[in-house]
Amino acid sequence: MTLVQTLAGKQIIVAVTGSIAAVEVVKLIHSLRRCGAVVQPVMSHAASGIIHSDALTYASGRETITRLSGWVEHITYCGEGGSADLLLIAPCTANTISKIACGIDDTPVTTFATTALGSQKPVIVVPAMHHSMYRHPGVIENIVKLKQWGVEIVDPRIEEGKAKIADCEEIVLRCERAVLGAALSGKKVIITSGPCREPVDEIRVLTTRSSGQMGRALALQAFRLGAEVTVIHRDTFPCVNNIFVETAEEMRCAVHRCFSESGADIYISAAAISDFASIKVKGKIPSGKPVNLLLEPLPKILSEVIQKYHCLIIAFKLGRTQKKMAKAMIGQGVAMVLMNAPESMGSSSGEYEILTRNGELTVSGSKDEIAIAIWNAVLVNFG
Repeated sequence: MTLVQTLAGKQIIVAVTGSIAAVEVVKLIHSLRRCGAVVQPVMSHAASGIIHSDALTYASGRETITRLSGWVEHITYCGEGGSADLLLIAPCTANTISKIACGIDDTPVTTFATTALGSQKPVIVVPAMHHSMYRHPGVIENIVKLKQWGVEIVDPRIEEGKAKIADCEEIVLRCERAVLGAALSGKKVIITSGPCREPVDEIRVLTTRSSGQMGRALALQAFRLGAEVTVIHRDTFPCVNNIFVETAEEMRCAVHRCFSESGADIYISAAAISDFASIKVKGKIPSGKPVNLLLEPLPKILSEVIQKYHCLIIAFKLGRTQKKMAKAMIGQGVAMVLMNAPESMGSSSGEYEILTRNGELTVSGSKDEIAIAIWNAVLVNFG
């Protein structure tokens, strides 16, 4: 599958400090480069005791900066008019966090940080240390100070008594969000995603072939563009607010709760929401004999959202032959309808026809590519 070059043309400085989590940086650099970024590594002396600079040079394809020279590398990349789009410090130790907060420059990493902050370039800090160090009052205060200065902190994973470096996917997503322009900044997006599971008995369920890949791609692209994203589904996506549901009724209640508690500017109905549910049988239906199931119709969540809430609504319609019904949805309050063929359900790629009042557009490719095209269409048609 072709990876989307979300960071094409962007230069990211990956600055590494002396945490054992530095061993994860090769993987991180590869991930950033797969997204199209040019990566320039910088290391502190302490980091070179954890991982050799040659490893980062090999991963990035650029000579790792381990000392500042007469070429004033920190100015070239992070000074006024410098070529870097982002300074990413990953992993960042408690020592380096506190030095940056106090304006101390005694390593290449801290000097790059001071320069980037002074020139107002985006800075992302990814802490990694023992949990007791992360809880130190001085470290906590310094993290707060960095946030007040506009530095983004990617919270660590607290496991086994350690504040472990965040997952690589989350770090990359936050880098994308930092440099992609924030076209959806300030917008609240609610997305229903994936299949529902309606219980038949204590063992069996009725569901669909939906995988949730389209909902995931739409949610992560909205996050990259600066939105506050809530996804109602059975899965867990990075960087967004995940609300776990299984049945259509649970999804329905969660949708109304989200609207009543915080509202939304955009609602996307990307889930394969159950149209019917059977009356649940206690225990297990005996096997070996024919079984008749009575399926009761369920309320339409999309119809209730249209009637009750004022927001931009995007819906999906399965079946490319149902254009008349899709156009009717546009007339009933839906801003955009995505029509796709049944074979795209559960697939990592597909072809979709985008319908709005302004016309029609066909897009195809991976679900990530389609999500980008959908959000581009939203911005073009609705600002």
